[in-house]
Amino acid sequence: MTDMTDMRASVVVPCYSEKRWEQLKAAVASAWAQEPRPERVVVVVDHNPALLERAARELTGTTVVANASERGASGARNTGVEHTTSPFIALLDDDATARPGWLAGLLAPFADPSVVGTGGAIAPAWERGRPGWFPDEFLWVVGATYTGMPTELAPVRNVWSESMAVRREAFLAVGGFRVGFGKVGERARPEDTELCLRMGRPGNGYGGGRWMYNPAAVIDHFVPAGRSTFRFFVTRSANEGRGKIEMARLNPGQESLGAEQSYARELPRAAVRALLSGRVGRSFALVAGAGAAGVGAGYEWAFGARRPKAMEPAVA
Repeated sequence: MTDMTDMRASVVVPCYSEKRWEQLKAAVASAWAQEPRPERVVVVVDHNPALLERAARELTGTTVVANASERGASGARNTGVEHTTSPFIALLDDDATARPGWLAGLLAPFADPSVVGTGGAIAPAWERGRPGWFPDEFLWVVGATYTGMPTELAPVRNVWSESMAVRREAFLAVGGFRVGFGKVGERARPEDTELCLRMGRPGNGYGGGRWMYNPAAVIDHFVPAGRSTFRFFVTRSANEGRGKIEMARLNPGQESLGAEQSYARELPRAAVRALLSGRVGRSFALVAGAGAAGVGAGYEWAFGARRPKAMEPAVA
């Protein structure tokens, strides 16, 4: 088990596109600026030789490696963890910046030895401003903290990989992220939730444990203009519905979709409240988002079983 007097942490940042170069530099700088200072910041380049060469040349003091697994953020994050030795690993996306206190906030709950992982709050940084119709309950569509999440330190089923910390030994014991299951292209598979379920389950090779959410650990996550359209909103909601059914097939049991079922029961009430307060656009978006997620889930339930179930974790 982890020596609780040893709170050393490293930060892993996956990346894949030179178009995000300035954002990547900002993400890395924000990681190095944390207190406590990370033991190591590892940038993992996902099958992009030109970006790999540039990052290795310009990100001085930072460990830069190529994704040794198949394309995708899951394999990249696994590769990054393999290049660390600290007992705790924090994950940060290349289009996000960590605010002061982020790493300390993620590490604090690990004082409890039953905690295997933590996550923090994610604030959307809209490129062109937030659309007036965009519901608070659907901010997860753009990878941000949404209404319904805890407002103080609390146990949760899962957190998100763009702002996550794990016990390295627990992460390795379950095999890391399930390679091939993450967000590739237009598909949205919840690789972070799937990992949280496996790490939290007893008999997983480590012993299981709790996940904690600390809203005091905050990152700002860039939301490009293309993700603030209604078309993206509906498409992303449908893909999330499909992805959650895929996840449930890999992790049978009530805990797989229990949180989603509770969330879905709240959406009609939220739509009514928005309508009564004169926010017709938000009310319509709540209905449309819920409907799209339901259609996606139904499609995956009816036809998805014909596809191969799965992909073994990559980390030994």
